[in-house]
Parts: sequence; C-alpha cells; structure tokens
Amino acid sequence: MNYNHLTVKELPVSERPYEKCETYGPQFLSDAELLAVILKTGSKGLRAIDLAVNVLNYSKTYPGLKGLNYLTMKELTKIRGIGRVKAIQLLCLTELTKRMSKEVHKESLKFTTPQSVAEYYMQDMRHLKKEQVLLLMLDSKSKLIKDMVMSSGTVNLSIVPIREILIQALKEEAVKIILVHNHPSGDPAPSPEDIRVTKRMKEAGDLIGISLMDHIIIGDNKYISLKEQGFL
Repeated sequence: MNYNHLTVKELPVSERPYEKCETYGPQFLSDAELLAVILKTGSKGLRAIDLAVNVLNYSKTYPGLKGLNYLTMKELTKIRGIGRVKAIQLLCLTELTKRMSKEVHKESLKFTTPQSVAEYYMQDMRHLKKEQVLLLMLDSKSKLIKDMVMSSGTVNLSIVPIREILIQALKEEAVKIILVHNHPSGDPAPSPEDIRVTKRMKEAGDLIGISLMDHIIIGDNKYISLKEQGFL
C-alpha cells in the first residue's frame, strides 16, 4: 500500500492511533501519535505520523513536545506540511495545555504558600523567551484582587519602576503584593540585581503600608522564593 498522503483513518489498523488509544488508552500513544491525532492528515508525500515527527523535531534547541511551547505561527508554517490551519491548531493545543495546568493547580492555590503560587503560574511563564514581571495584588485576607504584567521583554528586573508597581497596588487598594518573574535561561537562581530590587521594593512598600509578601522567580519547571531564601 502507498502510505503517501494518508489520513490517520486510512492507515493500517496496527498503525492507527485512534484504535490504539481506544484499545489501550492514550498513555500508550507516542508523542508523535498523539500529535498525529490532532493534525488528522498529512500532506503530499507525508503521512500524518511523519508530519507529527517533523513538527517534534523542528526545534533544534528544544526538540520534542517541549519545543511546541516555543514555536510561533511564523515558525510553524515553515515546516513542510504545516499551513495556516494546522499551525493555529498547534498553537491552540499548547495554550490549552497551559490553561489545563492552571486549572489543576487552581484548587490548591494559596498566596501564602510560594509553591502553590509558583505552580499556578509555572506553565504560563516557564517557556517565555523573554523576561516578564508579574504583579499580584492581594487584599488583607491574602485573596487575589488582580494580577498584572508590569514589564515584558526586559533584560533584568532593575528597569521595572518600583514607583509604578506601588501606584498600581494603591489603585487596586491592595494591602499585600507578590512579585513573580521568569528567567528565560531556565535557572531560577536570583541575580544580585534581583535581590537588590526585592529589598528596595520591600522598603518602599513598608513606607506606605503595602507589604511585599514574596518575590518568586520561575525557571524551567522549578522556582525560587526569595522569602524562603531569607531575603525578605
């Protein structure tokens, strides 16, 4: 049989991820098979499973499923067989996984616990290519009033104006705040500048009655709390 340009349904039964999933469960499908189910069809000269393999191997820096988190619309459409529709499907797939992860951790989210905060924001921030600073504003009972991106694409935390952070907190009538930012390198270890700005932020907040509860740095599936490290 010529396998070129076959849909998943047209593959031999032994190679069909749908039947394999139904018989054994999705956990028995390979990453490429799972992706082939999403893509549904291949392209000229490529089966759906082969196209899935090409997608997973496209990123040389982050091969495999991890790489999907970094691929843009422009990059995806450079892959042979991936057009506008399939690129959108893949972008929506990665966004869906992020939202599912947040929902999983939503029930256990406690702003007094660094781990729960880090886990809740982890999937949103761990794959960002640029540094982003997030401000969490809380009421007197440590309930979230609002979170807000204060800076995106910065080289370091030092150019985030402490004055602007406090102005936003005052606007929302926040009593407590938490800073969360990511390190694109994947290493959450705080830099001397991170520590310096954190201490300045705490001092400035204390002067006007806004308590900096923590500053959490997100890495690649790991985090560091500056409060737990003794810097607050």
